[in-house]
Amino acid sequence: MKPVRISLFFISILLFFCQNAFSQQPDPADSVAVIPEKYGLRLGLNLSKPLRSFVDNKYRGFEILADYRIYKDYYIAAEIGNEKFIFEEPNISAENSGSYFKIGANYNAYDNWAGMQNSIFIGLRYGFSTFSETLTKYRIYTPSNYFESDVRFPNKEYDGLTSSWIEFQAGLKAEVLNNLYLGIHLELKYQIAENGPQDIDVFYIPGFNKTYGGSNIGVGWGYSISYMIPFYKK
Repeated sequence: MKPVRISLFFISILLFFCQNAFSQQPDPADSVAVIPEKYGLRLGLNLSKPLRSFVDNKYRGFEILADYRIYKDYYIAAEIGNEKFIFEEPNISAENSGSYFKIGANYNAYDNWAGMQNSIFIGLRYGFSTFSETLTKYRIYTPSNYFESDVRFPNKEYDGLTSSWIEFQAGLKAEVLNNLYLGIHLELKYQIAENGPQDIDVFYIPGFNKTYGGSNIGVGWGYSISYMIPFYKK
């Protein structure tokens, strides 16, 4: 009888643990809280342009930027701005001014913790600029120093100029206060079309930056402050 009693004892212990395992209620502390994420319109200002306007008397500019979250990691994004730049070299000077817009999308590659909405993003834009260029001064080239320099001041304006480009962006945005973000980004641009004057080069394209010896490559950077207007959560 003794082995039977021992067997019944172990069976009863096994049944007890099985009953507790299947009937145990989950601890609230062990459950995962589902925190809804905000979707809305984020509006901001590129701070690098007014700062450059303050320290560089040859430049004036501003840029407004916006993005709208359409899916978990995808945003529609756009920028619109205006720039004026005085180009000066020893033999030529010109003044370029105009407006531009850029539209495209961003992808957030950063996996946020619950409740956070920071981003490390890559993006693609189509950019278009309409501007004018005024030739203010140029020097006639002479191979000899026998004659005095022939410097002319035509103040000739070429208006109705346009340019378009494809732009790659990479950067980050961090939420420093509720719905308030600071960001920084880099830009790499490739010009795809230009309607410029026939008898002179274009020295500066608003939104694209300086042009160098007919190159189609442009670069830029910026840092921003923006505020999100939440529309809904999900």
